[in-house]
Amino acid sequence: MRDEEKTEALAGGIQSLDAALKLLQFMVGLSGPVSLSELARDCRMPPSKVHRYLTSFQHAGLVVQAGRSGKYDLGPGAVMLGLSALARLDFVNRISDALADLRADTGLTALLSVWGNQGATVVRWERAASPTVTSMGLGTILPLLNSATGRAFLAWAPPEPLRAVLEAELRQARGSSNTGQKKLQTAKDVAALVATIRGQGYASVDGRFIPGLVAIAAPILDWQGEAQAVVTLIGTEPAVADANSDAVHRLRAFSEKLSFAAIGVARKEVGRDG
Repeated sequence: MRDEEKTEALAGGIQSLDAALKLLQFMVGLSGPVSLSELARDCRMPPSKVHRYLTSFQHAGLVVQAGRSGKYDLGPGAVMLGLSALARLDFVNRISDALADLRADTGLTALLSVWGNQGATVVRWERAASPTVTSMGLGTILPLLNSATGRAFLAWAPPEPLRAVLEAELRQARGSSNTGQKKLQTAKDVAALVATIRGQGYASVDGRFIPGLVAIAAPILDWQGEAQAVVTLIGTEPAVADANSDAVHRLRAFSEKLSFAAIGVARKEVGRDG
């Protein structure tokens, strides 16, 4: 067995293939076409080696080369590969499988919600060893404005599906005597709330909305930077919602790990009537 083959056997892979995939992954992170020399420099490979890899990628349709510029970009084969992978994704099951670990790491009750026909809907619970006293359960619909889960959807979900629920809650808030609801009555109020949530990377509510409970929530973002689901932690200590708390750090790390886009991705403006 040649030395190269022995090294590959010990590493459990094929070194030349690993190098080729590294090159392809680098191209995925670019915003447009790139020259061979730039690829060789940034990937720290000899240009002749990069050229051989690119030629193979072209044969597979993963890469195309522009006419005059000679630069390389991802081709239709890469698009088909990406679309096929996306079609196989199951956000709910992926997150559900990891939710118990988050609960164990934080000691807090964890729940997973998706946006359903009527609003933010709880689809998975992982209760802490010391369960919180609450009437919530699977299938519970959480408010958009006054729950941490709803606020996370408000900040990161595509706006159109939220519009009817948001308008209904704003109308209700304008006719309410509740102090908390009085602070959120117009589109301007909501925009300020969204800016705050996005700035800190998570949403939270205190015991004013659910007596005795504190909740923090962060989104699981798809490849477009939009929330496909929201993960929420519930506890009883006010310090849980502090930006520097262990729970917030662990929740944000959890959501970042399972997301396909950075949590700070700019979202589309939500057009709302005040």
